[in-house]
Amino acid sequence: MTVTEEPADVVVREGVYGDKVVAVEPGGAEFIPLAERHGRPRQLFWTWCSPNLEFATIFVGVLAVGAFSLGFWGAFLGILVGTALGSLTHGLLSARGPAAGVPMMVLSRLGFGFTGNALPAGLNAVVGGIGWFAVNSVSGALALSTLTGMPGWVSLLIVALVQIGVALLGHNLIHGFEKVVLPVLAVVFAITSVVILTQVDTTFTPTGGQPAGTVAGFLLTVGATFGYAAGWNPYATDYTRYLPPDASPRAVGWAAGLGVFVPCVVLETVGAASATIGGIGGGALDDPTGVFTGHLPGWLGALTLLCIAVGAVAANAINIYSGSMSFVALGIKLPLTLRRALAVGVFGVLGFVVALLGLADAGHAYEGFLLIIAYWIGPWLAVVFVDRWLRRGSGEELLFDTSYRNHAGPVAMLAGIVVSILLFANQTSFTGLVASAVPQVGDIAFEVGFLVAAAVYWLLRRRATAA
Repeated sequence: MTVTEEPADVVVREGVYGDKVVAVEPGGAEFIPLAERHGRPRQLFWTWCSPNLEFATIFVGVLAVGAFSLGFWGAFLGILVGTALGSLTHGLLSARGPAAGVPMMVLSRLGFGFTGNALPAGLNAVVGGIGWFAVNSVSGALALSTLTGMPGWVSLLIVALVQIGVALLGHNLIHGFEKVVLPVLAVVFAITSVVILTQVDTTFTPTGGQPAGTVAGFLLTVGATFGYAAGWNPYATDYTRYLPPDASPRAVGWAAGLGVFVPCVVLETVGAASATIGGIGGGALDDPTGVFTGHLPGWLGALTLLCIAVGAVAANAINIYSGSMSFVALGIKLPLTLRRALAVGVFGVLGFVVALLGLADAGHAYEGFLLIIAYWIGPWLAVVFVDRWLRRGSGEELLFDTSYRNHAGPVAMLAGIVVSILLFANQTSFTGLVASAVPQVGDIAFEVGFLVAAAVYWLLRRRATAA
């Protein structure tokens, strides 16, 4: 669909922003006026590549060996499969942005209704604006603290303030920041990757961690890597809605999808390789940053620590911006200029507090967080994609209709979450019935959640149409 004028049935964002970088983005989750559209699809590659050039990405690979007890090649295959799935869905969702002109959590209203959309939008606001913000802030703070010798809380405060500052100004500064830091991050992590991969022990067989065997470890790795890549999915059109409406959906999808896929596969593989060096395995979970940089020459270790801190800022500028975008997509009324900026400040403070509490046991907390991410994103994706297929691309006139209801969405999503967790979750704090009885299945909650939600939504919508 090519948009030639602002649709009459949408709420158009007020204020003037254009391509200004050092300016507070006005408005919140409204339709972006055509006069404000700018940019090219290729910019999405660096917008998504930079935030994935960070230690949190590396640590996903460490988990495959250290927590899930896979050898290097098994870990690599799991990383490839999980990341490919999460990147594919990210590209498909991103491609809708230029024509739709609204954030992802506004598009989500089609499948959930205006009020029912509070379920995914509220979850994303908390998970993105607070959860991911805390996770990445911790990795950046640990790196900065190791590099400078500053107390952890001081390093965390510095990292948090920079992140909030970038997100506060908004969309254009985020795109610009990701573009500027990409060359530095790419060069340093490329050198680091070569050094680590030349030391990989492909014969190393972990003995701790997941006791159920390689199948379980593989499925856990697929779930974790999918969760990491798909964790960006609820943000997809937030960064494509400013593109001209005639931008090629194919170009947009490829640029966004590859921007997630390439850095994730490379750095997660490097993380898996680092956990095999010297037979460390599960020991990498106790001091993930220190163990990783310990494999590097001193000068490269220092540069890598600095880039880990910068990478955390690159990731969290996106996390807190989109978390706040999901919050304003709930329909909460705030002053025009401060609508999104106020939400950024609130989520930044909350994320800082959560990060401060998680400094002591970052590695094990991150393991659980990654899998929990996939528990809700899988069912949400199912509703979004099945709804899109049933509508055949129509329905945008309902996005700002406050009376629009679609109970099938929340019901299907909740069904997918509940069934998948109760039966197939495999967490240290909770193990589902099937996962407990047959531990070899690992954790396939996100796959089951997707299928259950898709089936329930399709049946409910078909019944509603027939009635």
